[in-house]
Amino acid sequence: MTEEAMGAFRTPTRQDWEAAAGKALKDRPLESLTRADRDGLAVRPLYAEGDGVEPVFAPRAFDADGRAWDLRTLIETDSPSEANAIVLADLNGGAASVVLRGEILADPDPLGVALTDVAMELAPVGLDAGIDGPEAANALAVAAKGAPRAKLMFHMDPLSASAEAGGAPRPIAEHLTLAANTAARHAGAYPEATFFLASGRVVHEAGGTAAQELGFAVASALAFLKAGVEAGLSLERAARGTWLGVSVDAEYFDALAKVRALRLIWGGLTAPLGLDVPAKIEARSSRRMLSRRDPWPNLLRLTAAGFAGAVGGAEAVVLDGFTRAGGLPDAFARRQARNTQLVLMEEAHLGRVDDPAAGAWFLDARTRDLARAGWAEFQRIEGEGGLIASLTSGAFQARVAEARAALQADYAEGRAHLVGVTKFVDAEPRAATATPVPARAASLGQIEALTPLALVADLEAAR
Repeated sequence: MTEEAMGAFRTPTRQDWEAAAGKALKDRPLESLTRADRDGLAVRPLYAEGDGVEPVFAPRAFDADGRAWDLRTLIETDSPSEANAIVLADLNGGAASVVLRGEILADPDPLGVALTDVAMELAPVGLDAGIDGPEAANALAVAAKGAPRAKLMFHMDPLSASAEAGGAPRPIAEHLTLAANTAARHAGAYPEATFFLASGRVVHEAGGTAAQELGFAVASALAFLKAGVEAGLSLERAARGTWLGVSVDAEYFDALAKVRALRLIWGGLTAPLGLDVPAKIEARSSRRMLSRRDPWPNLLRLTAAGFAGAVGGAEAVVLDGFTRAGGLPDAFARRQARNTQLVLMEEAHLGRVDDPAAGAWFLDARTRDLARAGWAEFQRIEGEGGLIASLTSGAFQARVAEARAALQADYAEGRAHLVGVTKFVDAEPRAATATPVPARAASLGQIEALTPLALVADLEAAR
């Protein structure tokens, strides 16, 4: 192509864009294209080199034995033999690690059966035991048989568990201390183990904003670090033993920016403490976006969530089965969840570039904005006396309740949509199989509960 021909493809200027946009808008001002998100952050229609966007480079800290990220699966069952079959199928089918949930965590014997033939030195095993995290951690420590290289992830998170349940059997502070003492007791025998999961997912599922989710996660992390040190762990060991948790959904630009923002906030927390411990982030797919009536579009939503976790730089990504809104997924749904990540990883090659979002003006600006908003929420929580005090007073839940009501109103009044739920609804959706999940226990009523939002179920019922 000649230079003259190349000149026909000149780089457009901001003035060119403003002229074209103004013509399309007719009588409306350009400012009408700027919107505010649920945290009140401005989202502009155009981001360019001259806008003063601060660049961000926030790559994941490590890979998973040569893979870009850890393909992690969540296994929910009360049957030890069924759990073992699923664990082996998932690991043989491409998963790198597993997280277990159910009554099998209550005792070393059923947990040992569930982990038969699992090489925990190669495949990390995690727990999702709620308020019973310390007891489950003890069971896993026994099941690992003292192997010092076992990659155990106790994932103790009494703060999220108490917030969702509306309280705990004992004061929340006592459960936090118990978790920290459990971590300290097993730290010597299992130097590869991690102890805590400082997650904000309970806030997301309750309808909270991105900033509220980030603030909750980092406030949890600080509480775990303090409790760990008081229990006898070094600050560095407590930090290395902490995973951060975040939700990712089909709003993939915001979701991936949220993952990157969490990494920046962790750096802002640890650097003043003299720590050089990179963040370990586990991104799990959102459940409030999943449809029960028509589960098939969930495959697209989960793919978008996986994309966000991968491009955002999460060290581990967990995707639900597409039928999870209707119950526990069967083998087909589980295979789809694994294969979604395998396609993103091995065919789309999303992990071949460190932090592929870096350098995109919009994504860097969005990452910075969410990091600042999340840090502001964290400071607000700390100003209320810390996370436990904020939850006990109900101050944090009040802010989430306000955000939840605004989110519901956006969908109810047509300002937000879900394909297959509020638009382009299939009149006769195909059924998909799933095992019913036991009914959720009622709130303990000690504090205001962050109850999961049945957003899609409510929208479908309204139709």
